[in-house]
Amino acid sequence: MSLYVKFWGVRGSIPTPGWATQRYGGNTACVEVRTDDTRFICDGGTGIRELGAAMMRDKQDGVPCRAHILFSHAHWDHIQGFPFFSPAYLPDSELTVYGTEPGDDRMYRLLSGQMESLDYFPVQFSDLGSHTRSADLGGSAKVIDGVTVSFLPVCHPGGSLSYRFEAGGRRVVYSTDNELDLVLENADEARDDPTVPRVCPESLVEFVRGADLLVADGQYTDAEYRQRINWGHSRATTLVDLAAQAGVKRVAVFHHDPMQADADVKRKIDACKARAARLGVSVDIFGAREGIEIKLPYDT
Repeated sequence: MSLYVKFWGVRGSIPTPGWATQRYGGNTACVEVRTDDTRFICDGGTGIRELGAAMMRDKQDGVPCRAHILFSHAHWDHIQGFPFFSPAYLPDSELTVYGTEPGDDRMYRLLSGQMESLDYFPVQFSDLGSHTRSADLGGSAKVIDGVTVSFLPVCHPGGSLSYRFEAGGRRVVYSTDNELDLVLENADEARDDPTVPRVCPESLVEFVRGADLLVADGQYTDAEYRQRINWGHSRATTLVDLAAQAGVKRVAVFHHDPMQADADVKRKIDACKARAARLGVSVDIFGAREGIEIKLPYDT
């Protein structure tokens, strides 16, 4: 079984359309993980609108509109695209929104809550035509159509969840909105001295260990982070240290800051590659970019 990962929205905080973000994209968080038969959607930022349009095109070729939707959390940039997700309006669409613990429907309720008042949006959640239901991951992990999906709470104001997908001996981890620098075991020392190796928490290291692809929050440069401590996001370069500890094969730096133009994102990725070289880490690092699809095992 192969896993496919496609980026539909890679920006953090607020959509940033315009000439300065054409290469990496300006839509907020939405990543698709799928097998040949099953589609998982990670977060419903503005990127989910384009994903929905693609699903509608597939429907014309006989592919059912079915998806398992997992949200890291309910901040605006991760849910604001759902009201514009076309499959949600079709009566034959089957959408499952997941909580974590048994009976947990909080995410389902928060998702519907943003459409409750006509002051905010002209269509109410109850008016959607699709068969949308709530489910949960059973408190630890759940096998869905042959894919084992598990979760880990991470460091973000209000909370955030990382997800791991495992199938066919392959492992993909989606870990956005995580202020990893705040929970380093040597946080004070590593924050002030960029030459110090950053010791990541063992729980996260084990969660991502051996990942074929880690999609992770790297919103800030080192200089930016010094002005944004406690804002809930990581230095991109810290992902290199995590990859080194966990034996990650490939890292997609994700959730780019809205103030970063394409050239700024490229410099951020170059800094990550330079840190990998200094640490002697062999890992493929790239900036997440809208429209890119990756197949695992990797195409050669």
